[in-house]
Amino acid sequence: MSATATATATATATATATATATHRIPVGVIGLGNLGQALAEAFLTQGHPVTVWNRSAGKADRLVERGASLAATPTDAVAAGELVVVAVLDYDTVGELLRPAAGVLAGRTIVNLTTGTPSAARALGAWATDQRAAYLDGAVYAVPQTIGTSAAFVLYSGDEAAYRSYRAVLDTIGEGSLVGPAPELSSVYDTALLSGMYGMFAGFFQAVAFAGTEGIGAAELTRPLVRWLTAAADALPAFAEEIDAKDYTTTTSNLEINAVGLRNILSATEAQGLQTDLLAPLLRLFEDQIRAGHAASSLARAVESLRADGV
Repeated sequence: MSATATATATATATATATATATHRIPVGVIGLGNLGQALAEAFLTQGHPVTVWNRSAGKADRLVERGASLAATPTDAVAAGELVVVAVLDYDTVGELLRPAAGVLAGRTIVNLTTGTPSAARALGAWATDQRAAYLDGAVYAVPQTIGTSAAFVLYSGDEAAYRSYRAVLDTIGEGSLVGPAPELSSVYDTALLSGMYGMFAGFFQAVAFAGTEGIGAAELTRPLVRWLTAAADALPAFAEEIDAKDYTTTTSNLEINAVGLRNILSATEAQGLQTDLLAPLLRLFEDQIRAGHAASSLARAVESLRADGV
C-alpha cells in the first residue's frame, strides 16, 4: 500500500472511531421493569455506556453482566447519564426518584417513558425546566420483546433541541417522532390511542361473549373478526377528514341506518341473556345526533356528541 493510501486509510479509521465515540452517549436508565430492562439492553447493544438503577438491585444482574454499571441511588444514575431515561410505575414515582437528584440535573436531558396523564406530564416538564434540564415525555408503542426493532415506535413531546440532539440514540428504542413542544402532547396522543385500543378490546369481548352463547369458540370467531376489523379500519382516514372539516355529508352508511343496525344488535344481545353495557352508550350517541336532525349524516358525526360543546 502506498504512503498516500496508508495515510488515507488511517485518517478514515480515525474519523470513524471519532464518530463512533461521539455517538456513544452515556445513558442512565431508572426503573428496570420489563420495559426498562429492554431499553437498557437496546442501549447496550448499540454501544452506549449505560448506568442503571432499580429498587430491587437484583434486576440489574443480567445487564451488569452485559457491561452496564449499577448505580447505588437514582441520583447516581442521573449523574452518570448525559441522557436519563425513566420508566417506572407512575409520575408520582418519577417525582419521588428525581427530586433528590435536582442538584445534578442541569444540562442533562430527561426522557420520561412512564405512562401518565397530560397534566402530570405538564407539571413534570415545568419542574425539569426549573432545574435547567431538558425534558422529553414519551409514549412507547411496543411490547418489551420488540424494543429496538422496526415493530416499535415512540411518540415524544417537549424540548425540540434535545430531541434533535439525541434522536439517533432514541431511535435505538424504536422509530421516534416529535409530536410537539408542549410536554403533555405525547400523553394526549397516548390517552387517545389507548382509548381506541380499549374500545376495540371491548368490542372483541362483546363479540366473543355473544358468539359463545351458541357454542362458537373465541378462536373460531376471531379469524373472520380480524379480517372484518382490518377492512373496517380503512374507513377511519375518511372519517378523520370528515371530523376535521366538520362536513358529515354522506350518500352511504348514515346515522339512521347504523342506529337501526345497532338496535338489532342490542336486542339480539339481550335475547341471548347478555349485558348491553358496552354498546348501549354508542347507540345513545347515534340517537342524540338523530334527534338533533342529523339522521342522514355520516356515522362519524357521533363524535360531536362526545365534545364538550357537542353540536
